[in-house]
Amino acid sequence: MRKLSVFNFITLNGFYKGINEDISWHNHGGEEAKFSEEGAQSESILLFGRKTYEMMYSFWPTPQAYESFPVVAEGMNKSQKIVVSKTLDKAEWNNTTVLKGNLAEEIKILKQQPGNNITILGSGSIVTQLAEAGLIDKYLFMIDPVAIGEGTSAFRGIDHNLKLKLADSRVFKSGVILLTYEPQ
Repeated sequence: MRKLSVFNFITLNGFYKGINEDISWHNHGGEEAKFSEEGAQSESILLFGRKTYEMMYSFWPTPQAYESFPVVAEGMNKSQKIVVSKTLDKAEWNNTTVLKGNLAEEIKILKQQPGNNITILGSGSIVTQLAEAGLIDKYLFMIDPVAIGEGTSAFRGIDHNLKLKLADSRVFKSGVILLTYEPQ
């Protein structure tokens, strides 16, 4: 049975993106880059919402991505990917399928099948929907030591308390902290 996890970087005030999808505040260097390289080699199936998919697709297949982050670019482009969208008919990025049905039901079916685990990147509304359905097994939050004025909360629109327990933590030299939570 597959496990479903979330990986998001967030600000100290809980935003995973700023105004106009801005993520320029995130620390992409040093130990954080090594951590990303490890994650890119995990063979997880990557799950995105349409906006996150479009942002990722606009960068990871480019020469700039391969030049700046060669290991991560290779992993992102080789990975199996799923984009959740009611508006996309097909996905242009290699190894990507479009999921159009009932999100919770489709993910419940995917989790019951054998195969690689699934990791949600970004995609706040998907995180909220799947958290409310009780389908997420692990939450990894990389907290950057920065606060921004406005943005989108990592759990925007959640309609009930989500009780989590700390499973692991890691402090990077830059001041970034990785917190891993599991449902209680």
